[in-house]
Amino acid sequence: MVSRERVGTVMGLLQLRCTGHLLCALILLEAAGALALMLYALLWEAGNLVDLPYKRIGFYNFCLWNETAGELQCLEHNDLQVMGISMLGIVLARVCVYTCLVFCIFYPIFVANVKCTEEAKGWKAILIMLIIKMIILSGGLGMFLLQTSQWIQPSDFTGGFLALVATQALLLLQIFTVTMYLSWVKNTHPC
Repeated sequence: MVSRERVGTVMGLLQLRCTGHLLCALILLEAAGALALMLYALLWEAGNLVDLPYKRIGFYNFCLWNETAGELQCLEHNDLQVMGISMLGIVLARVCVYTCLVFCIFYPIFVANVKCTEEAKGWKAILIMLIIKMIILSGGLGMFLLQTSQWIQPSDFTGGFLALVATQALLLLQIFTVTMYLSWVKNTHPC
């Protein structure tokens, strides 16, 4: 017969082991959610933050309703510059947001590699990568909105914008989860 003390020790070790795996699985689920939202916003919605019958504004489109023609008229770069929109700002915003998508694509592979090697330095690198993704996504979105805020009302935003905001929330949640994982590793493996 096995003593209660031994059973308690085994159950405690099992619980510690499961906690690490659950935190890792949560990190990967959050990463998959962020990737799905980024793909939806930037590929399915084609980067359009506003996609209404009378207005389409996104990272590659700036179309406004033309009363005389009775249709959407997409403006060219020269027209946008006349309206006071900096093309450098738009291009920089585009690069930041789409760079975050590239990071999101390769991030799960990096997490799997770090989990296999179980190195604390790797988890710290993941935390830094998440913070960088958060900064470039919010920076790119912020630059774009500053350039186009005159033509966008808060009620105009559609699925692409909401997906990018949800991605921001998932990135914050991932930062929190990785921080919790690092704390868990520090407490269970003090070496």
